Amino acid sequence: MKIVRRIGASPRERGSLSGETCPDIFELSDGNFAVIGTEATAVLESELPADAARADYERIVIVSRDTLVRAKSDIPDM
Repeated sequence: MKIVRRIGASPRERGSLSGETCPDIFELSDGNFAVIGTEATAVLESELPADAARADYERIVIVSRDTLVRAKSDIPDM
């Protein structure tokens, strides 16, 4: 599995001064997506709806609205 491309604007394009430590979204060679975000499992797990769950190996991460909105046009429909 490899990172194929960034989805959306880079951290620098979104206003990060260092461009190094900000949320990011990547498309992977297997068609899945990887995200860099703020780990928030402990805070948000109890807020999940009744029909949502996470496996022990999964984490809930926060990605800023700006990051996701700017990625929208790069996310394929299918």
